[in-house]
Amino acid sequence: MAVDFEFRKKAVRSLPAGIGVYILCDLDNVPIYVGQSKDGIRKRVARHLTSARSDIIANRQLDVWEIAYVWAYPVESRDEITPLEAKLFVHFNSQSALINGAAMTYAGETTAIPDPAMMVQVMTDDEISERRDPVQRLPRQASHYAQIVSHFLAVKNSTQIARAMSAHFERLRRYHGTLLGSAVPDEDAVEE
Repeated sequence: MAVDFEFRKKAVRSLPAGIGVYILCDLDNVPIYVGQSKDGIRKRVARHLTSARSDIIANRQLDVWEIAYVWAYPVESRDEITPLEAKLFVHFNSQSALINGAAMTYAGETTAIPDPAMMVQVMTDDEISERRDPVQRLPRQASHYAQIVSHFLAVKNSTQIARAMSAHFERLRRYHGTLLGSAVPDEDAVEE
C-alpha cells in the first residue's frame, strides 16, 4: 500500500505552529523519538516526515515508515522547551528505548508527565494495519537496522548512532518475537 500523502499533509497541518516539544510514535502509538522545535512544531515534524534537512533521518536513526502518530506539547516560552524535552525523554525512554542519539537527564521536579496538547495520527488506519503485520514489519526493521549499522561503520562511528542502534535492535527483537509467535506448528515434524 502506498503512503497517502494527502492524509499525511492534512494531519501535519493540524499540528500546532508554535514552539515546543513533540514525540514521534510508531505504528503501535509507542514513543520512539522526543524532539524540540524553536521554529514551530508543525514545521519540524513536516521536515522529519519528508526527510528534509533532518539529522535523525540523515544518520539513519529514524525510519519514517514507522511513524504513525505525533504528540505535541506546545509551550509559551523557549525557556520551557529543554526541561520539558528532558522530562519527557527520561520518562518515555524508561518504558521503551528511544532512538534519540543523545541521552538526556532530568533533574527537575518529578511531577506527573503532562498529557500532550494534541495527538495526531499521520497515517491512515489501513496503512497502519498493513504495516503492523509482522510479515511487513520485521523485514523493514531488519533492513533499517542494517542501514544504521552500515552508516555507523562507514560514515559516523559515534556514541549517538550506537545508542540509536541499540534502540532499533530492541525493537527488532520484539518484532522477531511477534513473527515467531505467529508460526504455525509443522505437522510433519517428528517428535523425539
